[in-house]
Amino acid sequence: MGRKSAKGKEKKMKRKEEKAKILAAMKVVEAADKLEDPMATLLPFKKFNRNGLTLSIECSRVTDMDKDSIDWAFNLTKANMQTLYEQSNWGWTEREKREEMEHDKAWYLVAKDQDGCHQGFAQFRFDMDFDDEVLYCYEIQILNEVRRKGLGKFLMQILELIAHKTQMKKVMCTVFQNNKTATAFFTKNLKYVIDETSPSEYDPMNPEDYDYEILSKPIAKKEKVVSKEDEENKAAFKTAVEALS
Repeated sequence: MGRKSAKGKEKKMKRKEEKAKILAAMKVVEAADKLEDPMATLLPFKKFNRNGLTLSIECSRVTDMDKDSIDWAFNLTKANMQTLYEQSNWGWTEREKREEMEHDKAWYLVAKDQDGCHQGFAQFRFDMDFDDEVLYCYEIQILNEVRRKGLGKFLMQILELIAHKTQMKKVMCTVFQNNKTATAFFTKNLKYVIDETSPSEYDPMNPEDYDYEILSKPIAKKEKVVSKEDEENKAAFKTAVEALS
């Protein structure tokens, strides 16, 4: 009986720890989403001067963007992606796509030229993916005339830096399998890999049921000397576990 009781206590404690970790992750996401400007400490990245392009990069909540900018982002996405959606199992629905792009939790990186004309954007959210705190890139769209000049890679690097600053575990995105250009961009240029949550990983016996992949890139956290703050955080985590009993 004693051995069984000990095992039961161990399982209970593990469940408490898992719940505490999820709650802690949710707080990290909430804190990131409350930021006024996730790029506030990334000032050098607010300018893009490469390959003949001189652009400014702005980071805004969708709720702080003007209607013309939102419409421009939607129309560019429609022009670049509608056919790919129509060829997929998802299909294309303007209403659903607009709702996604105008969701209250949506953030945008927008690149503009010196005349204030939009050149490209990345749409993202701070979110929970299963038990992990992540930065999810929903869209990255660039005007045809400024493609292959490094802007797309630059925007994704900013997202990775934001993810690092806000303590996200990884950056994630979804790509259609028939979108070879996007797949190569993420996997070859940016070193993203198929995430464990992608259908090809959790349901490999039925590949014909899915026409997309979920890709991700872990965000490395630098090791640091244990400080008083670290010890306080550990104590707070222990308290959270005990509170769940």
